[in-house]
Amino acid sequence: MSQKLPDVVQYAVPGFVLLVLVEMIVARVRDRSRYEPKDTLTSLSLGLGSTIAGGLTAGIAFAMAMWVWQFRIFDIGYAWYWFVIAFVIDDFAYYVFHRMAHRVRWFWASHVIHHSSQHYNLSTALRQTWTGFISLGFLFRLPLALIGFPPPMLVFVAGINLVYQFWIHTEAVGKCPHWFEAVMNTPSHHRVHHATNARYLDTNYAGVFIIWDRMFGTFTPERDDDRPRYGIVHNLGSFNLFWAAFHEWIGIAKDVWAAPGIRAKLNYMIKPPGWSHDGSRDTSEIIKEKWAARQRALRGDAQWKKPISSSSAEGLAGAPPPAG
Repeated sequence: MSQKLPDVVQYAVPGFVLLVLVEMIVARVRDRSRYEPKDTLTSLSLGLGSTIAGGLTAGIAFAMAMWVWQFRIFDIGYAWYWFVIAFVIDDFAYYVFHRMAHRVRWFWASHVIHHSSQHYNLSTALRQTWTGFISLGFLFRLPLALIGFPPPMLVFVAGINLVYQFWIHTEAVGKCPHWFEAVMNTPSHHRVHHATNARYLDTNYAGVFIIWDRMFGTFTPERDDDRPRYGIVHNLGSFNLFWAAFHEWIGIAKDVWAAPGIRAKLNYMIKPPGWSHDGSRDTSEIIKEKWAARQRALRGDAQWKKPISSSSAEGLAGAPPPAG
């Protein structure tokens, strides 16, 4: 039996707009660089387009969830505790989707829109994809319907998850209390996720609960000595709305067309962003490996350049020369 539940995102939209305006006013006083008018307009336009695209395709995704629900393993009702359980499991499903959205180029082509701003503010939270249905991201939540959670419940808890994630897109909030940072996703954790610094690439995928990243080894804390730089590895260089919405799909099409053979063509869709058949580009893993190698080399140089105490010098005097 289905049940009508409120659309929490629809109710939250006026609050989103109000908070963006408040943050813009605060930014004018504290740091005007946090907002760039053209960037903000692009983010808001992408958000509007995402709402329209979602409205056109939500019915199809919901119908698919209802079809899967026919084969449910358990009969789960609408008691309050099932909402809590559904919320936690749904957040884990989001973590899995989000991680895949950074590791599989087909999903990344849709998700990259959210990362394409070089600014990090509440308007960035509204910078959403127009092609979520095409990238098939909704498939990651279908297993919950198969378990037995009613699709209206899943839409409701997914909406709460989305509303929660709005407030973490800001630089106006520093670190939260330690106990909160340990369990929940926060602005500090999510700034890391949006950063292009090599140290931070492909980390902190959480939606609401940062515990998933801590459990599966994808957590990285924000550091004061390595402030996040935002955007994507190769920034758009334009505020063109349609280029922002479709540039990665265009990139995939070009690569698939030029790829030598079926296997390479497929890999341009399913391998991580930055993969190339001839190794001419760098994935995030390669970028991080090169960065780590440079850090090790710098630490090694610093170790050799440290002043040697008199006692250490005496000990080295009789030591054999280093090999190589």
